[in-house]
Amino acid sequence: MITILCKMMLLGMMTLLFLVSCEDDPPPVPATWASVSSGGSHTVAVRTDGSLWVWGENGFGQLGDGTNIDRNSPVRIGTDANWTSVSAGGHHTLAIRTDGTLWAWGHNSLGQLGDGTGIHRLSPVQVGTATNWALVSAGGGHTVAVRTDGTLWAWGYNGHGQLGDGTTTNRLSPVQIGTAANWTSVSAGNFFTVAVRTDGTLWAWGRNEHGQFGDGTTTTRLSPVRIGTAMNWAHVSAGLNHTVAVRTDRTLWAWGDNLSGQLGDGTNIDRAIPVRIGTDANWALALPGGHHTIALRTDQTLWAWGDNLSGQLGDGTNIDRNLPVRISTDANWALVSAGGLHTVAIRTDGTLWAWGNNSSGQLGDGTTNNRLSPVQIQ
Repeated sequence: MITILCKMMLLGMMTLLFLVSCEDDPPPVPATWASVSSGGSHTVAVRTDGSLWVWGENGFGQLGDGTNIDRNSPVRIGTDANWTSVSAGGHHTLAIRTDGTLWAWGHNSLGQLGDGTGIHRLSPVQVGTATNWALVSAGGGHTVAVRTDGTLWAWGYNGHGQLGDGTTTNRLSPVQIGTAANWTSVSAGNFFTVAVRTDGTLWAWGRNEHGQFGDGTTTTRLSPVRIGTAMNWAHVSAGLNHTVAVRTDRTLWAWGDNLSGQLGDGTNIDRAIPVRIGTDANWALALPGGHHTIALRTDQTLWAWGDNLSGQLGDGTNIDRNLPVRISTDANWALVSAGGLHTVAIRTDGTLWAWGNNSSGQLGDGTTNNRLSPVQIQ
């Protein structure tokens, strides 16, 4: 999970979750729902009371409720009330508790849970014994995380070098990536990873066939490589095959696959280096889904672009967009997460909303009907 405050201080990572505040020293946000993360076809969320809730596809136990049954409404996992952040991947889920322990469940044939086995888990299992996990990001088949000491760790599928340990060997347990201890955020995409260090530099590794690294090539990298010379990257997030990022000056940048216009530059041309999106300098955050992108501005308005076949943009249509379009007229969006073909978000009043593909109940509205516009979830 990545949490972003008004001054763009990165406190945590996830491919798919952000908190935005547009004023210095804002008042606390009263909320029923505190955080949410959308995966391939499932969704996980934490309420302000620290309880954990899940819904959507569950074929590999990625909901963690002890079954393989899909859920089309939120169900609570266990009775614990000390969950602080969650990250939903392709078919697995990771979460951190307030005591700094890391937990995982779901698909595990590639070791993406990090519990030292290749066994699928239907309920949360603790990953190792460390109690200093700060942030975690679940990708398609791998997982990356940062500890409170700034060290970077990865595990799971590594066929394209997406773990960054210099090999293509799958890892069943967390392995430290390099010796640097200045990682501030990391995001796991499908077969690649992107990250930012405390000095504002941007790094990437893994598969790069669409230029999703932003290094001007399509060359696969087995270890982290620095992207460009800029030292003002605030946050970055990896999607299926594209990347979006915001700099400290609040400008928006994107690169990689652009078949559906998911970069937002007005074209459908892949980009192998970061390109600035528009001229606005009021972007708080942006995060990619499968082939779409969702973003928030500092005025708490919501914007979207890219693939819209299932209504995942939320603009009331099924029309792809290659430029940002505003979603609804509301200016009270606080959190958002882009999944494979669906999107979920939290407003400043703590209400939860979802839209897009709902074939597995991943919207949580009690149906399996796709939604072209945001609908409130219990």
